[in-house]
Amino acid sequence: MQLWTNTDRELLALAVPTFATLISEPLLVLADTAFIGHVGSTSLAGLGLGGNVLGVITGLCVFLAYSTTSVVARKIGAGDGAGAFRAGRDGMALGLVVGLVLAGLVVWLAPTIIGWYHPTPEVSVQAVTYLRIVVLGLPFQLVVLASTGLLRGMQDARTPLYVAIGVNLANIALDAVLIYGLGLGIRGSATATATAQVCSCLVLVAVIARRASGDAIPLLPQLHGMVEAMAHGGWLVVRSAGLWISLTAMTVVATHLGPQVLAANQVVNSVWAFIVFTLDALAIACQALIGRQLGAGDVQGAKTVMYRALGWGCVQAVIVGAALIVARSLIIGLFTTDPELMALLTDALVVLAFLQPLGSAVFVLDGVLIGAGDTRYLALAGLIVVCAHLPMLGLVDHYNAGLVWLWIAYGGFLLARGVTLALRTRSGGWLKVGA
Repeated sequence: MQLWTNTDRELLALAVPTFATLISEPLLVLADTAFIGHVGSTSLAGLGLGGNVLGVITGLCVFLAYSTTSVVARKIGAGDGAGAFRAGRDGMALGLVVGLVLAGLVVWLAPTIIGWYHPTPEVSVQAVTYLRIVVLGLPFQLVVLASTGLLRGMQDARTPLYVAIGVNLANIALDAVLIYGLGLGIRGSATATATAQVCSCLVLVAVIARRASGDAIPLLPQLHGMVEAMAHGGWLVVRSAGLWISLTAMTVVATHLGPQVLAANQVVNSVWAFIVFTLDALAIACQALIGRQLGAGDVQGAKTVMYRALGWGCVQAVIVGAALIVARSLIIGLFTTDPELMALLTDALVVLAFLQPLGSAVFVLDGVLIGAGDTRYLALAGLIVVCAHLPMLGLVDHYNAGLVWLWIAYGGFLLARGVTLALRTRSGGWLKVGA
């Protein structure tokens, strides 16, 4: 067995720049947080609530990137470059329509949505102000998701990376000018973020339009293509909703376990969220390569991608797991000096370290099935997994079991996902070839 193959080269060529692109979004949020943090705690709290709402919306709309990646990759594999561009174009149009509808609803319902969090009146005003402005960039942000999916499906992960870097630099510059220079406070932060999203959208659309012009592909989208894009993505929305339900339920249980556990859980969540970027980068590389191989009718090639990705996932799990155990004191010190919190986190990070192999396998196999377009199975299996996870959380809540058992229950969630994914990949039902 070869230690280094062309499949490995392709996986890493997609995964590394994708990882850098994925972390650009939290860096953008971090920049906003840093600037607004110097304005005042009320504005910072408002930014947190408004940002959470926007995060949930974009999380549910990530299907625009995932489904577009798999569809475009299949068509590229089948030699249908023009069809790939048309599928991407229609996905981008769908993103624009969905974004306009959602933006309108959020602007209208912003006070009601923020009211669900029960903030103080002062924080509510700041959150509503931020949300109503920043959501104006949502249509452009969703077009960016679909555009990124199109480029990844074409095996190009570098262009989205370059654009993401530009967005971050533009956002930081605009934050400085609007928040401090013009004294706009949280309105300046929202305006900067929305403007940066508009700029990234225009750049990506221009790049894609230029590439499409070489094949004389009309830029006007087709309704049936948009409907197909919605059909492909609908099951992914259900899958994403299931994930959000489990994660939200964990936060609810952590709240019931007391403020110390809730605070510690936030730290573990933050560490896990960063690790997820490394896992998701490999999964997205699988989406692009699996779609291309199946589009070309190369079943063995698709299996090879899966096996090599699982191998890289194991390497990744060992490195990340070992780093968590060895450096856990340093990691904890970045977040807190409270002795009680430090004790809670020390044990919880060990649990998180031992979950890495399972997490890597789950993300890789999830990416494999998304790339294969097996989204209906993912959605239905995801609902089963949620039904298995919620009783585990109920037991942790009932027995007041603490943070470690909360994350052991999350391990049960990952195990349930792993079982459903392994059963499907082993069955071969996902190996459907052609565009």
